[in-house]
Amino acid sequence: MADTIVLYAAPGMGHMISMVELGKLILKHYSHKFSITVLYTTGSLVDTPSIPAYIDRIRQSHPSISFLRFPRTAAASQPDQTRSMAAVMFEFIRQNDPNVRLALQDICKTSKVSAFIIDLFCTSAMVIAKELNIPTLYFFTSGAAALGVFLYFPTINARVDESFKDMADTVFEFPGLVAPLRAVHMVEPMLDRNDPAYSDMVYFCSHLAQSDGIIANTFEDLETPATIKAISEGRCVPHAPTPPVYYIGPLIDEEKASGSAQSEEECLSWLDKQPSRSVVYLCFGSRGSFSEAQVREIANGLERSGQRFLWVVKKPPAGTCKQIHGVKDFDLDALLPEGFLERTEDRGLVMKSWAPQVTVLKKEAVGGFVTHCGWNSVLESVTAGVPMVAWPLYAEQHLNRSVLVKDMKMAIDVEQREGDGFVTGDEVERRVRELMESENGRELSEKSLKVREIALGALGELGSSRKALANFVKAIE
Repeated sequence: MADTIVLYAAPGMGHMISMVELGKLILKHYSHKFSITVLYTTGSLVDTPSIPAYIDRIRQSHPSISFLRFPRTAAASQPDQTRSMAAVMFEFIRQNDPNVRLALQDICKTSKVSAFIIDLFCTSAMVIAKELNIPTLYFFTSGAAALGVFLYFPTINARVDESFKDMADTVFEFPGLVAPLRAVHMVEPMLDRNDPAYSDMVYFCSHLAQSDGIIANTFEDLETPATIKAISEGRCVPHAPTPPVYYIGPLIDEEKASGSAQSEEECLSWLDKQPSRSVVYLCFGSRGSFSEAQVREIANGLERSGQRFLWVVKKPPAGTCKQIHGVKDFDLDALLPEGFLERTEDRGLVMKSWAPQVTVLKKEAVGGFVTHCGWNSVLESVTAGVPMVAWPLYAEQHLNRSVLVKDMKMAIDVEQREGDGFVTGDEVERRVRELMESENGRELSEKSLKVREIALGALGELGSSRKALANFVKAIE
């Protein structure tokens, strides 16, 4: 009977890519031992047309990875005043539990399932796997600091009765973190106790310690020793054993593509003509987006900074939201200040919606990265040796910003207005200049280049991440 590892991805392209990258890593070193099966849902509000094309490409390039698509469940609910987008997505995932059971039962008929690896948001599937005596692990797609916070979150929940969003003057201390975290900067679905997503997050985080292990997309030498030690010593889960944690990163999607070949060629050709380490790159993830007023402030700050720049601009979102789903067309000229493109054409390039980020960051011309602090973007910057300006928007990005700036000392942060996070053009100019011109920026650049080498070493034959992967495989054999 063949051995297989089953991966269960949460809805959305980003979650799918992360799981597939984990599968590719396992097969790179252990294809003689395992095949990979990826379970995924259909019909969620975050599905995109690019997912089927991506899966077809992976099937052709990695035939040992198979995909099992669940049948469409009932029509997905819509967010409203009582339920956030996160709450709706978590409910949608739970509705697929019967599909998970059938899939695992069918796979077990022909294969030995050595491990079932789930996204944090797919926690309800753990009970099913345990009933079938299948070892179940989490794939945690952020860093060790975020993992420590998630492990400790049920402890804080038991101590606090208010919604974190209403606790503006409160800070929380976490085991292993140098700097405390403001309550209002906790992970987005944890902010409002009246939103069903809050109780879902308590449930997810409580079950982390009940798994057979946690695989984390980071590497030990990127994290502070205090964070690694706090997790390994069990201080993040005071009343239960902490499962083994395998730090196997950095996992980067080198094949990432979601724009036109013409746009990619224009972008990379322009970068090739710029001086070494002279360009600041601004991009806020696949979903991060700003109001029209904020876009104009960024433009004004960039223009006054005098720096070369490559800036990815997305369509402004509706209302106060800071993210959009899918690529949406818009009039770039109408959005930017009048004459901005003409005045900066000799030193700047603005891309609509997308740029080939992994490739961009590795270009010799790029000397700085203004980022939303999504963990994938952080790892891409780290492996390229590019220092960062941290500008968090949503999810766990405020936590990542705090760790990058205060614990790891690998980024400069922007000053954001209380409440809505607005950043003035003056602040944009100041932070871009600091990164690209100051002694502090030079030191950050030198440290980033050193950490790049450490990241490459972690994945090497004798590296910490390779050893962690081997320990994971040994545990499930």
